[in-house]
Amino acid sequence: MLRISLLPGRTGTCAAALLITTTLLLGGCGAGGPAGDAAAAEKDPKAEKAPDAVPVEAVAASRRAVAASYTGTAALEARAESQVVAKTSGVALAVMVEEGQQVRAGQPLVRLDPDRARLAVAQSEAQMRKLENSYQRAQKLVGQQMVSAADVDQLRYDLENARAQYRLATLELSYTTVVAPISGVIASRSIKTGNFVQINTPIFRIVDNSRLEATLNVPERELATLRAGQPVTLVADALPGKSFPGTVDRISPVVDAGSGTFRVVSGFGEDAAGLQPGMFGRIRIDYDQRADALVVPRLALLDDGDPAVFRVRAGKVARVPVKLGYAEGPWVEIREGLAEGDKVVTAGKVALRDGTAVQVIGDKPATAVASKAAPAKAETRQ
Repeated sequence: MLRISLLPGRTGTCAAALLITTTLLLGGCGAGGPAGDAAAAEKDPKAEKAPDAVPVEAVAASRRAVAASYTGTAALEARAESQVVAKTSGVALAVMVEEGQQVRAGQPLVRLDPDRARLAVAQSEAQMRKLENSYQRAQKLVGQQMVSAADVDQLRYDLENARAQYRLATLELSYTTVVAPISGVIASRSIKTGNFVQINTPIFRIVDNSRLEATLNVPERELATLRAGQPVTLVADALPGKSFPGTVDRISPVVDAGSGTFRVVSGFGEDAAGLQPGMFGRIRIDYDQRADALVVPRLALLDDGDPAVFRVRAGKVARVPVKLGYAEGPWVEIREGLAEGDKVVTAGKVALRDGTAVQVIGDKPATAVASKAAPAKAETRQ
Protein backbone atom coordinates (compact mmCIF):
# COMPACT_ATOMS: atom_id res chain seq x y z
CA MET A 1 0.00 0.00 0.00
CA LEU A 2 1.34 3.40 -1.00
CA ARG A 3 1.62 5.83 1.88
CA ILE A 4 2.02 9.50 1.07
CA SER A 5 2.47 12.08 3.78
CA LEU A 6 0.99 15.47 3.09
CA LEU A 7 3.42 18.12 4.13
CA PRO A 8 2.60 21.76 4.26
CA GLY A 9 3.77 24.16 1.61
CA ARG A 10 5.69 23.20 -1.49
CA THR A 11 6.19 19.61 -0.42
CA GLY A 12 2.38 19.03 -0.38
CA THR A 13 1.99 20.31 -3.92
CA CYS A 14 4.57 17.88 -5.27
CA ALA A 15 2.96 14.98 -3.48
CA ALA A 16 -0.42 15.76 -5.08
CA ALA A 17 1.13 15.80 -8.55
CA LEU A 18 2.79 12.46 -7.91
CA LEU A 19 -0.53 10.96 -6.86
CA ILE A 20 -2.32 12.06 -10.09
CA THR A 21 0.48 10.69 -12.27
CA THR A 22 0.36 7.33 -10.51
CA THR A 23 -3.42 7.10 -11.02
CA LEU A 24 -3.14 7.75 -14.81
CA LEU A 25 -0.46 5.09 -15.21
CA LEU A 26 -2.56 2.49 -13.44
CA GLY A 27 -5.55 3.34 -15.67
CA GLY A 28 -3.43 2.91 -18.81
CA CYS A 29 -2.26 -0.51 -17.74
CA GLY A 30 -5.85 -1.62 -17.15
CA ALA A 31 -6.82 -0.70 -20.75
CA GLY A 32 -4.67 -3.50 -22.09
CA GLY A 33 -7.35 -6.17 -21.42
CA PRO A 34 -9.52 -8.13 -23.86
CA ALA A 35 -11.59 -5.10 -24.90
CA GLY A 36 -8.50 -3.19 -25.82
CA ASP A 37 -7.16 -6.10 -27.88
CA ALA A 38 -10.41 -6.34 -29.84
CA ALA A 39 -10.37 -2.66 -30.64
CA ALA A 40 -6.81 -2.91 -31.84
CA ALA A 41 -7.67 -5.84 -34.08
CA GLU A 42 -10.53 -3.92 -35.65
CA LYS A 43 -8.24 -1.03 -36.45
CA ASP A 44 -5.56 -3.34 -37.91
CA PRO A 45 -5.91 -3.23 -41.74
CA LYS A 46 -3.85 -6.37 -42.14
CA ALA A 47 -6.35 -8.52 -40.23
CA GLU A 48 -7.28 -11.70 -42.22
CA LYS A 49 -10.64 -11.46 -44.12
CA ALA A 50 -12.59 -14.21 -45.96
CA PRO A 51 -12.81 -13.72 -49.79
CA ASP A 52 -16.11 -12.43 -51.21
CA ALA A 53 -18.34 -14.89 -53.08
CA VAL A 54 -18.64 -14.31 -56.85
CA PRO A 55 -22.25 -13.69 -57.96
CA VAL A 56 -23.31 -16.09 -60.72
CA GLU A 57 -26.43 -17.36 -62.44
CA ALA A 58 -27.10 -21.09 -62.34
CA VAL A 59 -29.64 -23.49 -63.81
CA ALA A 60 -30.43 -27.02 -62.67
CA ALA A 61 -29.98 -29.90 -65.11
CA SER A 62 -33.41 -31.18 -66.13
CA ARG A 63 -35.03 -33.72 -68.41
CA ARG A 64 -36.90 -32.93 -71.62
CA ALA A 65 -37.36 -34.17 -75.17
CA VAL A 66 -34.50 -33.32 -77.51
CA ALA A 67 -34.14 -34.12 -81.20
CA ALA A 68 -31.16 -34.60 -83.47
CA SER A 69 -31.68 -32.57 -86.62
CA TYR A 70 -30.12 -31.03 -89.70
CA THR A 71 -30.89 -27.40 -90.44
CA GLY A 72 -30.58 -25.41 -93.62
CA THR A 73 -32.10 -22.60 -95.64
CA ALA A 74 -33.94 -22.71 -98.95
CA ALA A 75 -36.52 -20.87 -101.02
CA LEU A 76 -39.96 -22.36 -101.47
CA GLU A 77 -41.00 -23.53 -104.92
CA ALA A 78 -44.30 -24.66 -106.35
CA ARG A 79 -44.45 -28.35 -107.13
CA ALA A 80 -46.11 -27.57 -110.48
CA GLU A 81 -45.73 -24.40 -112.51
CA SER A 82 -46.75 -23.70 -116.09
CA GLN A 83 -46.00 -20.95 -118.57
CA VAL A 84 -49.12 -20.64 -120.74
CA VAL A 85 -48.35 -19.77 -124.37
CA ALA A 86 -50.58 -19.11 -127.38
CA LYS A 87 -50.49 -22.01 -129.84
CA THR A 88 -51.89 -19.84 -132.62
CA SER A 89 -51.88 -16.16 -133.48
CA GLY A 90 -54.80 -13.78 -133.41
CA VAL A 91 -56.43 -10.83 -131.68
CA ALA A 92 -57.48 -11.39 -128.06
CA LEU A 93 -61.26 -10.89 -128.02
CA ALA A 94 -61.72 -11.70 -124.31
CA VAL A 95 -59.46 -12.24 -121.32
CA MET A 96 -61.48 -14.28 -118.83
CA VAL A 97 -59.16 -14.47 -115.77
CA GLU A 98 -57.10 -12.10 -113.66
CA GLU A 99 -54.02 -12.37 -111.48
CA GLY A 100 -54.60 -14.16 -108.19
CA GLN A 101 -57.61 -16.09 -109.50
CA GLN A 102 -57.84 -19.82 -108.93
CA VAL A 103 -58.28 -21.86 -112.10
CA ARG A 104 -58.71 -25.53 -112.85
CA ALA A 105 -57.11 -27.56 -115.61
CA GLY A 106 -58.96 -27.08 -118.92
CA GLN A 107 -60.63 -23.81 -117.88
CA PRO A 108 -60.74 -21.19 -120.71
CA LEU A 109 -58.40 -18.26 -120.12
CA VAL A 110 -58.39 -16.23 -123.37
CA ARG A 111 -60.53 -16.31 -126.51
CA LEU A 112 -58.74 -15.31 -129.72
CA ASP A 113 -60.31 -14.24 -133.03
CA PRO A 114 -61.44 -17.57 -134.63
CA ASP A 115 -62.60 -16.34 -138.06
CA ARG A 116 -59.52 -17.35 -140.05
CA ALA A 117 -59.39 -20.74 -138.37
CA ARG A 118 -63.09 -21.37 -139.05
CA LEU A 119 -62.62 -20.63 -142.75
CA ALA A 120 -59.69 -23.04 -142.87
CA VAL A 121 -61.89 -25.72 -141.29
CA ALA A 122 -64.67 -25.13 -143.82
CA GLN A 123 -62.22 -25.29 -146.72
CA SER A 124 -60.61 -28.54 -145.58
CA GLU A 125 -64.02 -30.06 -144.86
CA ALA A 126 -65.26 -29.32 -148.39
CA GLN A 127 -62.16 -30.88 -149.92
CA MET A 128 -62.61 -33.94 -147.71
CA ARG A 129 -66.28 -34.37 -148.71
CA LYS A 130 -65.38 -34.11 -152.40
CA LEU A 131 -62.75 -36.84 -152.15
CA GLU A 132 -65.10 -39.09 -150.14
CA ASN A 133 -67.68 -38.99 -152.96
CA SER A 134 -65.03 -39.59 -155.62
CA TYR A 135 -63.68 -42.56 -153.71
CA GLN A 136 -67.13 -44.10 -153.27
CA ARG A 137 -67.85 -43.83 -157.04
CA ALA A 138 -64.47 -45.30 -157.89
CA GLN A 139 -65.15 -48.32 -155.69
CA LYS A 140 -68.35 -49.01 -157.62
CA LEU A 141 -66.69 -48.59 -161.00
CA VAL A 142 -63.69 -50.72 -160.21
CA GLY A 143 -65.96 -53.78 -160.06
CA GLN A 144 -67.09 -53.03 -163.63
CA GLN A 145 -63.46 -52.63 -164.68
CA MET A 146 -64.15 -49.04 -165.73
CA VAL A 147 -61.52 -47.63 -163.28
CA SER A 148 -58.09 -49.05 -162.66
CA ALA A 149 -57.06 -50.24 -159.23
CA ALA A 150 -54.22 -47.70 -159.23
CA ASP A 151 -56.68 -44.82 -159.55
CA VAL A 152 -58.73 -46.17 -156.67
CA ASP A 153 -55.63 -46.41 -154.49
CA GLN A 154 -54.67 -42.83 -155.36
CA LEU A 155 -58.15 -41.60 -154.41
CA ARG A 156 -57.90 -43.41 -151.10
CA TYR A 157 -54.56 -41.77 -150.28
CA ASP A 158 -55.89 -38.35 -151.27
CA LEU A 159 -58.94 -38.88 -149.04
CA GLU A 160 -56.77 -39.81 -146.06
CA ASN A 161 -54.68 -36.67 -146.60
CA ALA A 162 -57.82 -34.52 -146.78
CA ARG A 163 -59.12 -35.98 -143.56
CA ALA A 164 -55.79 -35.18 -141.86
CA GLN A 165 -55.96 -31.61 -143.15
CA TYR A 166 -59.47 -31.31 -141.75
CA ARG A 167 -58.39 -32.54 -138.34
CA LEU A 168 -55.43 -30.12 -138.37
CA ALA A 169 -57.71 -27.20 -139.22
CA THR A 170 -60.09 -28.24 -136.42
CA LEU A 171 -57.15 -28.36 -134.01
CA GLU A 172 -56.05 -24.89 -135.05
CA LEU A 173 -59.57 -23.66 -134.39
CA SER A 174 -59.48 -25.13 -130.89
CA TYR A 175 -56.28 -23.20 -130.19
CA THR A 176 -58.17 -19.94 -130.46
CA THR A 177 -59.48 -20.70 -126.96
CA VAL A 178 -56.48 -20.81 -124.62
CA VAL A 179 -57.11 -23.11 -121.65
CA ALA A 180 -55.25 -23.73 -118.38
CA PRO A 181 -52.88 -26.71 -118.63
CA ILE A 182 -52.83 -27.24 -114.83
CA SER A 183 -54.89 -26.27 -111.82
CA GLY A 184 -53.54 -23.45 -109.69
CA VAL A 185 -53.50 -19.70 -109.31
CA ILE A 186 -52.77 -17.08 -111.96
CA ALA A 187 -49.40 -15.68 -110.90
CA SER A 188 -48.94 -13.25 -113.79
CA ARG A 189 -50.84 -12.02 -116.84
CA SER A 190 -49.12 -10.37 -119.83
CA ILE A 191 -52.07 -9.87 -122.19
CA LYS A 192 -54.98 -7.47 -122.48
CA THR A 193 -58.15 -7.54 -124.49
CA GLY A 194 -57.48 -6.30 -128.04
CA ASN A 195 -53.81 -7.28 -128.11
CA PHE A 196 -52.53 -9.22 -131.08
CA VAL A 197 -51.00 -12.44 -129.83
CA GLN A 198 -48.17 -14.12 -131.71
CA ILE A 199 -47.84 -17.87 -131.74
CA ASN A 200 -45.80 -19.32 -128.83
CA THR A 201 -46.02 -16.03 -126.90
CA PRO A 202 -46.22 -16.48 -123.07
CA ILE A 203 -49.42 -14.87 -121.83
CA PHE A 204 -49.99 -16.40 -118.36
CA ARG A 205 -48.05 -18.06 -115.57
CA ILE A 206 -49.95 -20.55 -113.43
CA VAL A 207 -48.58 -21.82 -110.12
CA ASP A 208 -49.96 -24.82 -108.27
CA ASN A 209 -49.43 -23.76 -104.65
CA SER A 210 -51.45 -26.62 -103.16
CA ARG A 211 -48.12 -28.29 -102.31
CA LEU A 212 -44.84 -26.42 -101.96
CA GLU A 213 -41.33 -27.79 -102.02
CA ALA A 214 -37.97 -26.72 -100.64
CA THR A 215 -34.70 -28.14 -101.92
CA LEU A 216 -31.67 -28.42 -99.65
CA ASN A 217 -28.12 -29.19 -100.74
CA VAL A 218 -26.96 -31.32 -97.82
CA PRO A 219 -23.30 -32.31 -97.13
CA GLU A 220 -22.49 -35.90 -98.00
CA ARG A 221 -21.79 -36.82 -94.34
CA GLU A 222 -25.55 -36.65 -93.68
CA LEU A 223 -26.43 -39.14 -96.42
CA ALA A 224 -26.67 -42.05 -93.97
CA THR A 225 -28.95 -40.18 -91.52
CA LEU A 226 -31.63 -38.66 -93.77
CA ARG A 227 -34.52 -40.72 -95.13
CA ALA A 228 -37.72 -40.04 -97.06
CA GLY A 229 -40.68 -39.53 -94.74
CA GLN A 230 -38.76 -37.89 -91.89
CA PRO A 231 -40.53 -34.91 -90.25
CA VAL A 232 -39.58 -31.41 -91.33
CA THR A 233 -40.27 -28.04 -89.70
CA LEU A 234 -40.09 -24.77 -91.64
CA VAL A 235 -39.92 -21.24 -90.25
CA ALA A 236 -40.41 -18.42 -92.78
CA ASP A 237 -38.93 -14.97 -92.26
CA ALA A 238 -42.06 -13.41 -93.73
CA LEU A 239 -44.30 -15.11 -91.13
CA PRO A 240 -42.58 -14.65 -87.75
CA GLY A 241 -43.81 -16.73 -84.86
CA LYS A 242 -45.21 -19.50 -87.06
CA SER A 243 -43.82 -22.91 -87.96
CA PHE A 244 -45.06 -25.25 -90.66
CA PRO A 245 -44.78 -29.06 -90.63
CA GLY A 246 -43.78 -31.12 -93.63
CA THR A 247 -41.99 -34.30 -94.67
CA VAL A 248 -38.96 -35.31 -96.69
CA ASP A 249 -40.38 -36.23 -100.11
CA ARG A 250 -37.35 -37.56 -101.92
CA ILE A 251 -33.57 -37.76 -101.63
CA SER A 252 -31.13 -37.82 -104.50
CA PRO A 253 -29.02 -41.00 -104.41
CA VAL A 254 -26.11 -39.24 -106.14
CA VAL A 255 -23.59 -36.91 -104.48
CA ASP A 256 -22.42 -34.00 -106.60
CA ALA A 257 -18.68 -34.39 -107.08
CA GLY A 258 -18.08 -30.65 -107.37
CA SER A 259 -19.83 -29.49 -104.20
CA GLY A 260 -19.87 -32.71 -102.16
CA THR A 261 -23.61 -32.34 -101.51
CA PHE A 262 -26.79 -34.19 -102.41
CA ARG A 263 -30.32 -32.87 -102.95
CA VAL A 264 -33.05 -33.32 -100.34
CA VAL A 265 -36.56 -32.20 -101.34
CA SER A 266 -39.08 -31.48 -98.57
CA GLY A 267 -42.80 -31.05 -99.20
CA PHE A 268 -45.38 -28.89 -97.41
CA GLY A 269 -49.08 -29.55 -98.03
CA GLU A 270 -52.41 -28.44 -96.59
CA ASP A 271 -50.92 -27.34 -93.24
CA ALA A 272 -48.81 -24.71 -95.03
CA ALA A 273 -51.56 -22.10 -95.29
CA GLY A 274 -49.92 -18.70 -95.69
CA LEU A 275 -46.78 -19.93 -97.41
CA GLN A 276 -46.20 -18.74 -100.94
CA PRO A 277 -43.72 -19.75 -103.65
CA GLY A 278 -40.54 -17.71 -103.47
CA MET A 279 -40.57 -17.26 -99.68
CA PHE A 280 -37.28 -17.84 -97.88
CA GLY A 281 -37.39 -20.33 -95.02
CA ARG A 282 -35.26 -22.09 -92.42
CA ILE A 283 -35.75 -25.84 -92.53
CA ARG A 284 -35.05 -28.41 -89.81
CA ILE A 285 -35.12 -32.14 -90.53
CA ASP A 286 -35.43 -34.27 -87.38
CA TYR A 287 -33.78 -37.65 -87.92
CA ASP A 288 -33.69 -38.90 -84.28
CA GLN A 289 -35.29 -37.98 -80.93
CA ARG A 290 -34.80 -38.70 -77.23
CA ALA A 291 -37.95 -38.29 -75.16
CA ASP A 292 -36.29 -38.10 -71.71
CA ALA A 293 -32.83 -36.60 -72.13
CA LEU A 294 -30.83 -34.82 -69.42
CA VAL A 295 -30.16 -31.32 -70.74
CA VAL A 296 -28.53 -28.04 -69.69
CA PRO A 297 -28.43 -24.67 -71.47
CA ARG A 298 -25.74 -24.24 -74.13
CA LEU A 299 -24.54 -21.20 -72.17
CA ALA A 300 -23.30 -23.52 -69.42
CA LEU A 301 -20.59 -25.06 -71.63
CA LEU A 302 -17.05 -23.78 -71.15
CA ASP A 303 -15.05 -22.57 -74.15
CA ASP A 304 -11.64 -23.82 -73.07
CA GLY A 305 -11.22 -27.12 -74.86
CA ASP A 306 -13.00 -30.34 -73.98
CA PRO A 307 -16.70 -30.06 -73.06
CA ALA A 308 -17.07 -29.10 -69.39
CA VAL A 309 -19.29 -27.08 -67.03
CA PHE A 310 -18.99 -25.42 -63.62
CA ARG A 311 -21.15 -27.32 -61.12
CA VAL A 312 -22.28 -25.50 -57.96
CA ARG A 313 -22.21 -27.38 -54.65
CA ALA A 314 -22.09 -26.02 -51.07
CA GLY A 315 -21.36 -22.51 -52.28
CA LYS A 316 -18.37 -23.48 -54.43
CA VAL A 317 -17.88 -24.43 -58.07
CA ALA A 318 -16.10 -27.42 -59.53
CA ARG A 319 -15.09 -27.88 -63.14
CA VAL A 320 -16.79 -31.07 -64.35
CA PRO A 321 -16.04 -32.65 -67.77
CA VAL A 322 -19.17 -33.85 -69.57
CA LYS A 323 -20.05 -35.99 -72.56
CA LEU A 324 -22.42 -34.25 -74.95
CA GLY A 325 -25.26 -35.74 -76.96
CA TYR A 326 -27.85 -34.10 -79.20
CA ALA A 327 -28.33 -30.33 -79.32
CA GLU A 328 -31.60 -28.56 -80.06
CA GLY A 329 -32.09 -24.82 -79.87
CA PRO A 330 -30.74 -23.45 -76.55
CA TRP A 331 -30.41 -26.92 -75.02
CA VAL A 332 -27.69 -29.55 -75.19
CA GLU A 333 -27.92 -33.15 -74.00
CA ILE A 334 -25.55 -34.34 -71.24
CA ARG A 335 -24.91 -38.09 -71.42
CA GLU A 336 -22.19 -38.32 -68.76
CA GLY A 337 -20.85 -36.10 -65.97
CA LEU A 338 -24.01 -34.65 -64.37
CA ALA A 339 -27.10 -35.84 -62.55
CA GLU A 340 -30.61 -34.47 -62.63
CA GLY A 341 -30.90 -31.43 -60.36
CA ASP A 342 -27.19 -30.49 -60.46
CA LYS A 343 -26.80 -26.73 -60.79
CA VAL A 344 -24.47 -25.44 -63.48
CA VAL A 345 -23.25 -21.88 -63.97
CA THR A 346 -24.67 -20.10 -67.01
CA ALA A 347 -23.50 -16.51 -66.38
CA GLY A 348 -20.40 -15.22 -64.60
CA LYS A 349 -18.07 -18.02 -65.71
CA VAL A 350 -15.17 -15.77 -66.73
CA ALA A 351 -14.06 -14.99 -63.18
CA LEU A 352 -14.39 -18.56 -61.90
CA ARG A 353 -11.75 -21.15 -61.14
CA ASP A 354 -12.05 -24.63 -59.70
CA GLY A 355 -13.07 -24.18 -56.03
CA THR A 356 -14.12 -20.53 -56.27
CA ALA A 357 -16.76 -19.47 -53.74
CA VAL A 358 -19.93 -18.30 -55.50
CA GLN A 359 -23.29 -16.81 -54.62
CA VAL A 360 -26.10 -17.93 -56.93
CA ILE A 361 -28.30 -14.96 -57.77
CA GLY A 362 -31.74 -15.56 -56.31
CA ASP A 363 -30.52 -17.88 -53.52
CA LYS A 364 -30.23 -16.65 -49.90
CA PRO A 365 -26.62 -15.86 -48.93
CA ALA A 366 -25.02 -18.18 -46.35
CA THR A 367 -24.13 -15.21 -44.08
CA ALA A 368 -27.78 -14.19 -43.90
CA VAL A 369 -28.76 -17.70 -42.90
CA ALA A 370 -26.07 -17.79 -40.23
CA SER A 371 -27.12 -14.41 -38.82
CA LYS A 372 -30.68 -15.62 -38.47
CA ALA A 373 -29.53 -18.79 -36.72
CA ALA A 374 -27.35 -16.96 -34.12
CA PRO A 375 -30.19 -15.01 -32.38
CA ALA A 376 -32.22 -18.20 -32.24
CA LYS A 377 -29.42 -19.98 -30.33
CA ALA A 378 -29.07 -17.04 -27.93
CA GLU A 379 -32.77 -17.07 -27.11
CA THR A 380 -32.57 -20.82 -26.43
CA ARG A 381 -29.73 -20.33 -23.89
CA GLN A 382 -31.64 -17.63 -22.04
